Formats: sequence, structure tokens, C-alpha cells
Amino acid sequence: MSDLDQLTQSLARNLKRWRKERGLTLDALAARSGVSRGMIIQIEQARTNPSVGTTVKLADALGVSITTLLDHEQGPHVRVVQAEQAVRMWSTAAGSHSTLLVGTEARGPLELWTWTLMPGDASTSDPHPDGTTELLHVTAGELTLVVDGTAHPVAAGMSAVFESNVPHAYRNDGDVPVEMTLAVSVPPVR
Repeated sequence: MSDLDQLTQSLARNLKRWRKERGLTLDALAARSGVSRGMIIQIEQARTNPSVGTTVKLADALGVSITTLLDHEQGPHVRVVQAEQAVRMWSTAAGSHSTLLVGTEARGPLELWTWTLMPGDASTSDPHPDGTTELLHVTAGELTLVVDGTAHPVAAGMSAVFESNVPHAYRNDGDVPVEMTLAVSVPPVR
């Protein structure tokens, strides 16, 4: 199979997969992307090689990167993330920090984080899109979880789940570091 044939097959498989995961009909994707229904059918059946512009329009309409649409390894596979590949996203001078461990775009973004909050530190967040859910598990210390202005104590060994489409914050009001694992599930783009 030539590189072009492999690219055509990958795009066909991935376009169909992401369209279905987003719950979009052919007509809905056509309306959202500005690409004709007929062209989308041809692409999903691997009968044509679309232009870069068409591929970008489809990726944008699905809320994924063009790389994701063209990735020939997309599908059921395992991705192991080495510790040094985890991304430190937030930190304070006191030593608090959050690290994005791993994430996926399947059925909407899903992220797994590890957090450390030093005594007296806090991290606030604006509301996320409707349907976003966060799950957390505290492994050390006591977290003060503030959701829409209401504080909830979450001690080591305890877990919490909440819809994060309202202002929320993570606070350490204690005198020992808080360690926690956090998962964030964002609904697919509709």
C-alpha cells in the first residue's frame, strides 16, 4: 500500500469514527464544516483525497486536530506516557503544582491530573462547558473544594465528583500539603 493509499484509508476511518463519536450525521457535519455531504461520503469511503483546506474544515468542525484525523495509528491502541512526558501546567512559589498525566479526545476530552497544594495555596477556575464533570481523590492532607461558592472539605482517602460548569476552586486551608488525583471529562463538541 502506498503512503497516499494509507493516508486515504486513515482519513476515511478516522473521519467516520470522530463523526460518530461526536453524534453527528453526515448532514450535520456538512452544515457545520461547509464541506458537502457528497464529499464527506467519498472521504469516509476512501474514494477521494481531499485538499488540505477541506481536511482542516472537517477537523475544526469535529473539534480535533488535523493530526488526529490523519493519524494512521488511531483506533484501539495503548499509549503509555513516561513520567518525564507529563506536563506541569500550574505552579506557585510555595511549591503547589498540577501536572497533566494523560488525556484523550474519545467521546470528548478526558484528562487525568495529579495535584499538589501547599498550605495556604489555592487554584481557582472559571466555569467549564456545560456537561463537564470532575472527579477527584485526595491521597494526603485535606482539600477544601469550593463549588459555586460553597466549600466542601475532602480529607485524605475521600473522593468527590461535581459538575464544573460553575466557578470552582481547590484550596489548602491546612498546614500539610494536599495531594490529589483529578479527572476532568469534557462533553464532545456538538
